[in-house]
Amino acid sequence: MDHSYLINILNQVASGEKEPADAAEELKTLPFEDLGFSMIDQHRNLRTGYPEAIFCEGKTPQQVAEIVRHMMLHNTNILATRASQSHYDAIRQFTQDATYHESARIIVIKQAEIIYSEKTIAVITAGTADIPVAEEAAITAETLGNQVDRIYDVGVAGIHRLLSKIKQIRNANVIIVVAGMEGALASVIGGLVDKPVIAVPTSIGYGASFGGISALLTMLNSCAAGVGVVNIDNGFGAAYLASNINRL
Repeated sequence: MDHSYLINILNQVASGEKEPADAAEELKTLPFEDLGFSMIDQHRNLRTGYPEAIFCEGKTPQQVAEIVRHMMLHNTNILATRASQSHYDAIRQFTQDATYHESARIIVIKQAEIIYSEKTIAVITAGTADIPVAEEAAITAETLGNQVDRIYDVGVAGIHRLLSKIKQIRNANVIIVVAGMEGALASVIGGLVDKPVIAVPTSIGYGASFGGISALLTMLNSCAAGVGVVNIDNGFGAAYLASNINRL
């Protein structure tokens, strides 16, 4: 990356030509870094206030490691999603700040302490098989600075399990509902709470669930008001949206 643009702005601040606040605003549009196989947006953290995220699936361990190594120079904390043990092993070659959450398939590179919001995000699953997607949401939400309350295996097949947790669910500021099969849990919870509900359909289910499409369509057609839906198995996207709501 050409640093002459950055140096010019810093010189303007030092000479009094530019106010620090104006410089910070201008720095939000700084260019990316070209690694040849990847264009790294080095200033997403400055623009959004969130850690940078890398989608690892389809990238080699060496590619992910090289991206992380360059990102660590300009970012504090980094998320690597859909990561494998091989991706983690490659990153651990040059940093001890990485932690691999195997169920969530997420690597968290933590170089700075996380300041947590007082508001809570509840992450709820219909079944135990939905937990990997829920953990992707939970780990992401925590890394973005949110308290997370995990409530797992409370699907509609045994509605009494859900009702026993309703007080706990209502204490959350945002609710992420992760469900496969027919995906009915999001509608049920949406009708019981006065908080935003983010529904995550999962690819769990028998043949007619069509890899999560059945749950997706159920959630999109929810008769409960206040339910929004993200893509199939997209725990990361649900957590990012929930965190944005928590920031308001």
